[in-house]
Amino acid sequence: MSVESITGPLTTESGAPVGDNQNSETAGIGGPGLIQDQLLIEKLAHFNRERIPERIVHARGAGAYGTFTVTADVTKYTRAKFLSEVGKQTETFLRFSTVAGNLGSADAVRDPRGFALKFYTEEGNYDLVGNNTPVFFIKDAIKFPDFIHTQKRDPYTGSQEADNVWDFWGLSPEATHQVTWLFGDRGIPASYRHMNGYGSHTFQWNNEAGEVFWVKYHFKTDQGIKNLTTSEAAETSGLDPDSHQRDLRESIERGDFPSWTVQVQIMPAAEAANYRFNPFDLTKVWPHEDYPPIEIGKLELNRNPQNIFAEVEQSVFSPHHFVPGIGPSPDKMLQGRLFAYGDAHRYRVGINADHLPVNRPHATEARSHGRDGVLYDGRHGGQKNYEPNSFGGPVETGRPLWQPVAVTGPTGEQAAPSHAEDDDFVQAGNLYRLMAEDEKERLIDNLAGFISQVSRDDIAQRAIENFRKADADYGKRLEAAVQALRG
Repeated sequence: MSVESITGPLTTESGAPVGDNQNSETAGIGGPGLIQDQLLIEKLAHFNRERIPERIVHARGAGAYGTFTVTADVTKYTRAKFLSEVGKQTETFLRFSTVAGNLGSADAVRDPRGFALKFYTEEGNYDLVGNNTPVFFIKDAIKFPDFIHTQKRDPYTGSQEADNVWDFWGLSPEATHQVTWLFGDRGIPASYRHMNGYGSHTFQWNNEAGEVFWVKYHFKTDQGIKNLTTSEAAETSGLDPDSHQRDLRESIERGDFPSWTVQVQIMPAAEAANYRFNPFDLTKVWPHEDYPPIEIGKLELNRNPQNIFAEVEQSVFSPHHFVPGIGPSPDKMLQGRLFAYGDAHRYRVGINADHLPVNRPHATEARSHGRDGVLYDGRHGGQKNYEPNSFGGPVETGRPLWQPVAVTGPTGEQAAPSHAEDDDFVQAGNLYRLMAEDEKERLIDNLAGFISQVSRDDIAQRAIENFRKADADYGKRLEAAVQALRG
């Protein structure tokens, strides 16, 4: 329902006209209130329930609708219909977010940014849930709750604690690459429009012939990369905590539609086993000299949501929302997220969250046998709620969305396999050595300012040693900067 259509007399939630919305009922003038006051009770009860639990991570966010347009023929890699021809357009919804902050936190903070994109395709919704960095802090989902606990408020102090953050990162050297990203210049984007997005994980594409390819997604901002320094971000956060949300909304309102050039890296499945890095390790990138990014499309945001709660807060994105021709990989972080994201939405919004306008398919319709529960709207009428049935209900296609992956060996708690050049430091060192001298200085200052806040020397030293293993100069300069600050 559009805003313009809501006219006429004010009513209660059940449609009865409201005679007086200024004064509640009392027992006589100046007397106590009456429980029979339907409008008072209804308004207060509704107000008490207006909020749903905020997201544990990615709570603070903004979103917009747009279009994805195919610019290159990729049919030899995938049979996904929304990628089937050059020029084809698909409606999208993109939610940006910070990771660690609460719903009311500031936008301009040093934190990864979520980049969650929903494609409303004719074969169902495809959700690509990524970040503004191509890597992440950990490589196995079993560590995710522990990691997030270190980033959130300490159960005793009620604040984020440097001890917790650096104790975990120091004991988890796989984080060194992402931490180098985070404390570099791109750690605080100037706006959501001026940053890249990445699918981060490795995904499967499969074509009509059943051939399998591993892919990584890149969304390169057409506005150019712009970032804030630590001091600029502190000033912005104080003056305008909603800076990123406001910038996105106002740019679309004035017709300055932000856009991204969409690229993919494509690896034939047969090359994965012997690639020099584990291609499914979320703490690693595929160097562009090995697999050059190929442009496949253009993403543009051109319509603001009309209601932030209904369309941004209640929007849900789940990595398990695939379409034919696209599927998961053995990435252990992705495997955990296939469950965790959907489960979070079932808890937070409800079992029928996917039926809400922002989440339901726009280019087709959902035909499942799920019934009842919170938010259920009776859409199925009297249709049978089981399959198979002989009453004309929806039937299976007999064709899976993605191709099977061969597995061998015993079950058990096992680390991901290591490849020829796999370690926790090589790519972090490569990233450091790519930086210009002034970038390195800002990186060192940002890291030292945070590490110097820890209360124990052993935690600080362990953190520094991880960066020294990435690059000797990196560690040497960081140690000197931390010592200077710690006295």
